[in-house]
Amino acid sequence: MSRRTRRPQPARPTPASCPCGLPAAYDACCGRLHRGEAQAATAEQLMRSRYSAFAIRDEAYLLRSWHPTTRPPRVELDPGLRWVRLEILGSTDGTAFHQAGTVEFRAHYAEGGRTGELHENSRFVRDGGAWVYVDGDSLP
Repeated sequence: MSRRTRRPQPARPTPASCPCGLPAAYDACCGRLHRGEAQAATAEQLMRSRYSAFAIRDEAYLLRSWHPTTRPPRVELDPGLRWVRLEILGSTDGTAFHQAGTVEFRAHYAEGGRTGELHENSRFVRDGGAWVYVDGDSLP
């Protein structure tokens, strides 16, 4: 009988400061949400945590935080794209007192020596008490 040894999975590198732009360490900020130790209290906090998940390439969290009716089977993360900065431009509702909300943001990225940005107004709702991403409209 042969004995198989499980090869340890490489740890995903985590940044010291949180990619979401808040002045906190990743582990104490979005890292808690990614690990399932806490849930986003607002739509904006979920938006920030999803941006951070894109930045550190956490596909599992992106899928978990996506509404089941609009969630794709998987997220195609481009290995050549690096997310570098998030700007929150505004929000409507999305607090502890709401069931829905929107967050307008600009996410800046670098790819192949070029820079760009994604400008979107994202929609969020509560599903089973937790904030989830529904969809968004790209803006110029």
